Amino acid sequence: MTEQQPFELVQRYAHFELRRYPAHVVAEIQVNAMFDRAGNAAFRHLFNYISGNNNARQKLAMTAPVVQAPGPSQKLAMTAPVIQSGPLPGRGGPADFVVAFVLPAGTTAETAPVPADPRVRIRAIPASLAAALRFSGSGSAAAFERRNEGLQAALVLAGLTAVGPPRFAQFDPPFKPWFLRRNEVVQDVQEPAPPAGKPGP
Repeated sequence: MTEQQPFELVQRYAHFELRRYPAHVVAEIQVNAMFDRAGNAAFRHLFNYISGNNNARQKLAMTAPVVQAPGPSQKLAMTAPVIQSGPLPGRGGPADFVVAFVLPAGTTAETAPVPADPRVRIRAIPASLAAALRFSGSGSAAAFERRNEGLQAALVLAGLTAVGPPRFAQFDPPFKPWFLRRNEVVQDVQEPAPPAGKPGP
């Protein structure tokens, strides 16, 4: 069974889960494509990396989900809050996306094998608080856009502030029937202020 990225469930809301993700490491690649084709354009390069196309010729376990986010990757590395709104990137045509494989738990940026493909980059992701909206079915741009709009509205109602662009997570291989596939929109949020008189997390 495919290893899944771990997280701590903080709270269940009516339309999403609030989760705490530990620091982790990804192998990522930037592609310019339509939203629906970005994952396919990146998959071969990333799969080759975990299959041994690296300086150590080391095989790494496949971990779910595969994560897609607006590019370029340098923007995703920012740590200061960046508030973003608007339509899903790439809706009108090709755009830059960063597609990433989450590397197995325990992997660090220092211990991850160096990619033989110069387009593949290893990056450490800091721990984060994030809202996740899960849905099944098609992982098309329209499906993600619809769920992302719902998640952003639910965050406002919950009094949570989005930080940076949303991520679009796909958990299943392309050969799995579309109506059985698991997808998520994941949005980092600011740490909520603790109630008066209580220390923060």
